[in-house]
Amino acid sequence: MMPKNLGTMMLCMRTTLTLDDDVARLLAETAHRTRTSVKQIVNTALRAALSPPAAERAPYREQVHHAELAPGLDLAGFNKLADELEDEVIVRLAQQ
Repeated sequence: MMPKNLGTMMLCMRTTLTLDDDVARLLAETAHRTRTSVKQIVNTALRAALSPPAAERAPYREQVHHAELAPGLDLAGFNKLADELEDEVIVRLAQQ
């Protein structure tokens, strides 16, 4: 039976692990590649493996809103304005 305050009792625990050769090689390669200590890699991997799975969230759904231009507004006019503004920026950049 484990004590209730196990988390506060074991703030840091030293232990010896016997690793398979391939695991030790993977740890060394990862430590070298990521410039991280083997201790950090082992702790991160153990936390990920031993933590309870995150609760699955329902996929985000957004209601589609079909918009229409108000009467009297011309989409082609908006495109023309955007083209003119873009042209002004290109000319200004070319002059610098």
